[in-house]
Amino acid sequence: MKTLLLTLTTTLTLTILSCGGSKVNTQASTSDVQTSAPVDVSFDADSAFAFCQAQCDFGPRTMNSEAHEQCGQWIAKKFQDYGLQVTEQRTTVHGFNGTPLLANNIIASYKPELQDRILICAHWDSRPWADNDPDDTKHHEPVMAANDGASGVAVMLELARLLNVESLEFFDERSGKAERSDVSTASEESLNTQHSALNIGVDFICFDAEDWGTHNDSESWCLGSQYWARNPHKPGYKAKFGILLDMVGGQQARFYREYYSTKYANSVVDRVWSAAFKAGYSSYFLQEDTGAITDDHLSVNEIAKIPCIDIIPYYPQCYESSFGPTWHTVSDDMQHIDKNTLKAVGQTLVQVIWEI
Repeated sequence: MKTLLLTLTTTLTLTILSCGGSKVNTQASTSDVQTSAPVDVSFDADSAFAFCQAQCDFGPRTMNSEAHEQCGQWIAKKFQDYGLQVTEQRTTVHGFNGTPLLANNIIASYKPELQDRILICAHWDSRPWADNDPDDTKHHEPVMAANDGASGVAVMLELARLLNVESLEFFDERSGKAERSDVSTASEESLNTQHSALNIGVDFICFDAEDWGTHNDSESWCLGSQYWARNPHKPGYKAKFGILLDMVGGQQARFYREYYSTKYANSVVDRVWSAAFKAGYSSYFLQEDTGAITDDHLSVNEIAKIPCIDIIPYYPQCYESSFGPTWHTVSDDMQHIDKNTLKAVGQTLVQVIWEI
């Protein structure tokens, strides 16, 4: 799934929370919510689910594997198909044990000519070891990473599809294929008007080499985002804010206000949680704080100096992991992906983008 390791100073915090300790309640920032309406653009969870399945069809996307290379090519082409400008940032990073890892950060830009931009990101690699599986004989098997990797990319691809009204499709569950949508002229005109009114550029970044890490070295995680933060795809790149999507398709997922997110980008947390309220998904985005997580957003905040939050689930009552029962196990597969969770996260992001 993700490179979700806890920092040493905050491991105790999440341990206490996961054992049922008290949680910090925060007041909802909804001063302007009551007069705001949900935007008239619908996120298609069936389409996002299909994008998630397509990635898993390649097999585990572990570093240096053929599946990893083939899936990376597919992701880049899908963004290109939706009219985005794609940059592949290929480099070699080194794992904690010195292994050279052929990494590829895939950047897809909507309206690249605009200076005002926002950043949406997720990692797309699979963890090579299911080292949290309850069956220790499976600890050396790769993780399919349907949730911990593919789900975030799937949400971004669906957002890219919606941003390109000329290629809007719908997902036909009977045929298992995405087809050109049969929207009315009036509906298409409405979408075109909304799209032309978007005076903001969007950069989708698929970070690589996030999940090749060891639990006693926080620097061994998020290698792709560390590289990008020090070597952005455009010199001097800046964005107004960033949103990281990590494990956003799990069953019974709920999203808390993560510590580093509130430390570095509290206004962005408020924006996103407010958007969830407006879109009707406040039951998924709880007004409660949780501990600090080492994830791709940390490099974006501390190195690139772009305020970035982490939308990542927290399961306070889960015995297997605070990140859910499938985290870093062989059970992180499509059987455990929930379209309702994809819809909640995706529609919240739609609200954020279209109301800017």
